[in-house]
Amino acid sequence: MVTLDQLRADLEKVLKIDREIHSVEVRGDTIEECLSDAALQLDSKISNLEYEVIEKGFNGVMGVAKKPWVLRVYQNSLFIQKKMEEALAEAGGKVAQEETKNVDVDGIYHVRRFGDGIYLKVVLPVGKGRPVNFNDVLIEAKRADTRTLDDALIKKLCAEGSNDDYAEIGSYSRVPAGDAVFAVDIAKDEMNATITASPPTSSGSEISMDAILQKLRIQGVVAGILEDKIIEFVDNPVYNIPVEVAKAIPPQDGNDAYIDYKVETDHSKLRLKEADNGQVDFKQLNLIENVVEGQVLAVKVLPQQGKGGKTIMGRYLEAKNGKDMNIPLGQNVKIGDDGLSIVATCNGEVLLQGDKLSVEPVREEKGVNIKTGHITFMGTVIVRGNVEDGFNIKADGNVEVYGTVGNCRIEAGGDIVISQGVSGRHEGYISTPKTLWAHHVENVKIEAGEYVVITDSIVNSEVTAMKKIVLKGKRAQIVGGHLFATEEITAKNLGSPAGGTETVLEVGIDPKAKKRMQELQEMQAKLVAELEEVELNIAHLEEQRKIRRSLPKDKEENLNQLITRKNEIDDETAKASEEINEIDERLKNLKVAGKVNISGTAYAGSKIRVRDREDELKTNVKAVTFYYENGFVRRGKYNPNADEIKGPDGYTTN
Repeated sequence: MVTLDQLRADLEKVLKIDREIHSVEVRGDTIEECLSDAALQLDSKISNLEYEVIEKGFNGVMGVAKKPWVLRVYQNSLFIQKKMEEALAEAGGKVAQEETKNVDVDGIYHVRRFGDGIYLKVVLPVGKGRPVNFNDVLIEAKRADTRTLDDALIKKLCAEGSNDDYAEIGSYSRVPAGDAVFAVDIAKDEMNATITASPPTSSGSEISMDAILQKLRIQGVVAGILEDKIIEFVDNPVYNIPVEVAKAIPPQDGNDAYIDYKVETDHSKLRLKEADNGQVDFKQLNLIENVVEGQVLAVKVLPQQGKGGKTIMGRYLEAKNGKDMNIPLGQNVKIGDDGLSIVATCNGEVLLQGDKLSVEPVREEKGVNIKTGHITFMGTVIVRGNVEDGFNIKADGNVEVYGTVGNCRIEAGGDIVISQGVSGRHEGYISTPKTLWAHHVENVKIEAGEYVVITDSIVNSEVTAMKKIVLKGKRAQIVGGHLFATEEITAKNLGSPAGGTETVLEVGIDPKAKKRMQELQEMQAKLVAELEEVELNIAHLEEQRKIRRSLPKDKEENLNQLITRKNEIDDETAKASEEINEIDERLKNLKVAGKVNISGTAYAGSKIRVRDREDELKTNVKAVTFYYENGFVRRGKYNPNADEIKGPDGYTTN
């Protein structure tokens, strides 16, 4: 049985929905064009609209007597109801938060004179704010030209508010000659409209919202009317200054298609977790990002259609649709059944190579020795034991060694992780375009494209890092050798108390560029020596030709070869000089000044080179940072950068 209360509640619900339904009147050559225009104005999809035909259109005959369609379009009531329910749910979630805010706002009022009437707008106070005072309103409303005032209505409005609108509370003796006037200025591109008003004089009418809207309609403004700004102007008029009252609805270009990766592809940040004892347990770091067969690695997000805009005069502004793209596939992946996802076809390590996702299988060995021979693998290599002297590893992916590395050559396309140490016996070589992680290194040459992170010591080694060399742990010392880093070198102790081994650290330079500079300079020296010899031989043969007037065929060919070689040497020398100048300029403009941070002791005899300046330590120095300033290597309080260091690229298997 339906009760009266239920019926009343249902009717109130229907009434609320009806109040939320907005409609617009649109014109167009076709119904579809009218609906597109209405969807733009109502900020809704065409599927959520309903319409009534006010005037039926006619295509005419040969373009003659053509008549546009005129529709009244409004939003579907079910859509409005759903929208209200969503807004209610969202508002409900915010109630608790809003209740905790003790915001007190005083009530405000505006007294205005529109036409022949006096109008009042009252905004009620919030919280413990002061209400609008009846006497204050009365004083402002009463002027010499005031004829009538409804005191009871004023009291009611002060107590209950005016629902954000103006209510007529009386009349006054209007002098039309004193009315405020305003002009509408429409931009040439129809992208906005402003009004500029002159204030009213004695007993003149002020400018109402209806007057502004009417004038905009007369001027042909049909879209983008900024009602909030018009209300603000009416409440607080600004005279003799342009005020924007309409703004074009800009077109919204659709987003291009893109790939949403479901696996980690950004390994630019380093984070290394150090235990309380100063050691790093590499077994607990996720060194390789493993995926399993059938796992979704990425999903293509389709391009979006653009949403057209509209000038304030109703002219359509076209939007661009988003661009589509092909799904980039690498090795061991396929397109999923939905046609949009990238799925792994085998177990292994996922790599982003360029813009293509690939899955590289992981090769595991108990050790690298005479049983395995050299390891060359198109993927990641994990060695559970040691890499013995004389056996090399070359991998396109990561290289992870749980044991020690001897006199070996290890080259990787990813990170290199050596849980124990490296003893290269002055012949070992390790190269990676990314980062090397190891416990200690001794008598080895290392080249890293990013970082070198050591948890114990570097002894008598040549180490190059294009970013930083970081030593962490209880010892964290550098003894002997030559270390290069573009940005920074950080360690606990530098050099040896007894001396004897030269320890040189260089920062603030591009190691590869400097090495290339040295190679070019050596090549130039050889070319100069060769050129001197070639020119001497050319001069000798040409002297013989002058005396004899001709040369034997073999000597003539030799002379031509020497002249050709001289030209080649000139070209090679010029190119080398040009490259040297470019490198020199690049090194001079290198923004990274470079720092060396020693938390413990830097022993006498150690050499610190920052950019192109050197500081050779004559005495021991403690807790110091070496840096470049005004053409000199300065010493300051130990102050390393507080960069957090994360573990190597990817995740490991156990």
